[in-house]
Amino acid sequence: MKYGKYAVITIISLLGLTKVSAQQSIQFTQYIFNSMSVNPAYAGYKEEWFAQVGLRSQWTGWEGAPKTGTVSIDGVLDAQSKRHGVGLNVTSDKLGAQSATAIYANYAFRLQLDDEDTQRLSLGIAGGVTQYSLDGNKLDPNDYNDQVIPRGKISDWAPDIRLGVYYYNPRWYAGVSVQDLFNGTNSGSDYRFNSTTSENLYRTVSGYFIAGALFELDRGVHLRPSILVKEDFKGPTSLDVNAMFVFNSKFWIGAGYRTRAKIFNRTYQDKSIDKLSATNAITGIAQFYATEKLRIGYSYDMMINRMSGLQNGSHEITLGLTFGRKAASQYLSPRFF
Repeated sequence: MKYGKYAVITIISLLGLTKVSAQQSIQFTQYIFNSMSVNPAYAGYKEEWFAQVGLRSQWTGWEGAPKTGTVSIDGVLDAQSKRHGVGLNVTSDKLGAQSATAIYANYAFRLQLDDEDTQRLSLGIAGGVTQYSLDGNKLDPNDYNDQVIPRGKISDWAPDIRLGVYYYNPRWYAGVSVQDLFNGTNSGSDYRFNSTTSENLYRTVSGYFIAGALFELDRGVHLRPSILVKEDFKGPTSLDVNAMFVFNSKFWIGAGYRTRAKIFNRTYQDKSIDKLSATNAITGIAQFYATEKLRIGYSYDMMINRMSGLQNGSHEITLGLTFGRKAASQYLSPRFF
């Protein structure tokens, strides 16, 4: 237990690295199946090579609504000690006239905390670049002579660093991370927006806290609750609560609830009359193993706020493939987290 306490202290201490920022970053509903998208320390957790492709269509039926694609791969370099996890993830995100394409290389140093190798503390770092673009041809300004609107497509490149800590044992896990540490270049009140730069599109610093547990309800039946808190410091705090039932380690089905949480006292929340992001969405999530190595996931988000009648919900599908596995006996337990 002492290692678990030290792990929690280490995770909480990383929260001190976050700074004030503004714009929100991409969020996937199916992060619960592959948390490398929110925490670089997760790289190598499955202790086998795992590749995943994901597509998300948000707010379908709404012209210019967000569409996101992602490809990732991660694993461990040393099959015996499993101390070095590595990963690569690429995302492409489009929202109306703006788009962002990012690539990150992840590394996790995975400390073994007991002789049975049932619990580890991972320290992760990721480095990457993002190309931000704005297509002026897709904009419909009131004044076509407006010098702020670009006459065509402009783009900028921005480097970035992500940091994370992740602890797990067979019963529970917790992690904290910060993203877009280098991208928080503007204060949120002094935006650069003209026909030559897209700096105002940059994602700014955000912090993530994830945690979950596993309970055996019956032979071959488990309950896996989890939580994600995403803090953008000047935007709304996002709270995700999920519960998945797992049958024979092969079929997962569950639901989630996403809302805005008031953790910090911010004046904008009191001035926002409509509060569109309050009580955001409920989600349905499913995953099943088509074969021993191939998994398929699907989720649907249904808005339950004032936007619910303006769009048809959000769809997300993922395909995951494990490879490089030598023998099932080398794993002490299935990878539920």
